[in-house]
Amino acid sequence: MDSPLSRRELLRSVAVAAAAVALPGRLPALGWGRQPERWGADPDRERLTGWTAALRADRRTHSPGPFERDAIRVGELAAGTPYVPGTLDAYIRGGGSAPGAEPLTLSLTRFDCVTLVEACIAVGRVADHPGPPSWERLGHETERMRYRGGERRGYASRLHYFSEWISDGERRGLVEDRGAELGGAEDVRPLRFMSAHRASYPALADDGVFREIAAMERRLDAHARRVIPSKQLPAVVDRIESGDVLAFATDIPGLDVTHAAFAHRGPDGVLRVLHAPLSGGVVEVTRTTLPEYVAAIRRCTGVLVARPLRA
Repeated sequence: MDSPLSRRELLRSVAVAAAAVALPGRLPALGWGRQPERWGADPDRERLTGWTAALRADRRTHSPGPFERDAIRVGELAAGTPYVPGTLDAYIRGGGSAPGAEPLTLSLTRFDCVTLVEACIAVGRVADHPGPPSWERLGHETERMRYRGGERRGYASRLHYFSEWISDGERRGLVEDRGAELGGAEDVRPLRFMSAHRASYPALADDGVFREIAAMERRLDAHARRVIPSKQLPAVVDRIESGDVLAFATDIPGLDVTHAAFAHRGPDGVLRVLHAPLSGGVVEVTRTTLPEYVAAIRRCTGVLVARPLRA
């Protein structure tokens, strides 16, 4: 997403997205319905072991730093991993699932924008636990980020709008919303994208699930989002840390954001974006700076910023 998306691409990515945070999906390394302990060695497990070892080695070499540094380090290790859209809801499209079912699905070998953010944070937290890293622990760390209150209770319990991913995580000490600190303006528009685009979400074909989602959207009316306006970004980039989570706000009716990523500050000190882009196909760091990247996104109004915490 280094260049603005076409309307067709945008609606497709947002529909996929909104399904996972009014944003995106994931392919299971757990498998549909199978338990982690039944799997042998595979590329996903190998990555979990290798990435965890790399983080622990870094900590032995350098004094442990803020947790966001661990998250962005995992993002750097993930560079080149393919972008795969719509994987979180593949079980719905395949049929055979009960209305509202929500299996926990994971991958470290393919990402969309939100699953990359979740995976990097989850691996960082797995590395905090003593002993060999386990796929079960990765699932636990992912589940408590992905679902309202940290409890997976079906499709409607997923944090489908990324602004709620931030606010729910802040209430539980998983992230710090930095919007107010960075001078963000309140976005009070009602979020209705999912219910207004029901046909784009296979799970919403069920009337009961649709009612749950519509009720969730109405509850979010009481929670304004703090968006740092695009024109204000050059003045605050020095206060955004490498590893902070970025969500790119939009003026599309009923929607909060269209993309999620990490802030990335390289050796040159310039703040760029590390993300899994629809247009680029693999996890990468942008060539453009954060303000330049935002300016190139059609209908982008600014960014939400959250700092992952060692929780």
